Amino acid sequence: MENYRERLEELKGKIRDLILKSPEIARFAQYVSLAEEKKFLDAKTKELISLGIAVAIRCEDCILWHMEAAIKAGANKDEIVDALKVAIAMAGSPALVYAIKALEIMEKLL
Repeated sequence: MENYRERLEELKGKIRDLILKSPEIARFAQYVSLAEEKKFLDAKTKELISLGIAVAIRCEDCILWHMEAAIKAGANKDEIVDALKVAIAMAGSPALVYAIKALEIMEKLL
């Protein structure tokens, strides 16, 4: 069984290293932070949207990243499953397979 917490910490470290090596990537990271700030939508809603997109585009590391962020923002299992249902509805069968992966990750991170 994969250790998702370890994998997530490794991913965070690699992203930090990459940001330090490139001012352009650092500016992109700043934009992401600004986009994720609470304005009209709260952090939990934004992370559930990001999680759904991660499933729809089939990015497992993105799923891992946004699953943790959604949980930290207060998303519960029912809300996460609801977001995954929308991702499946929008992206079809491939998203179904990645939604299963997202549920596995959720169970390990909760």
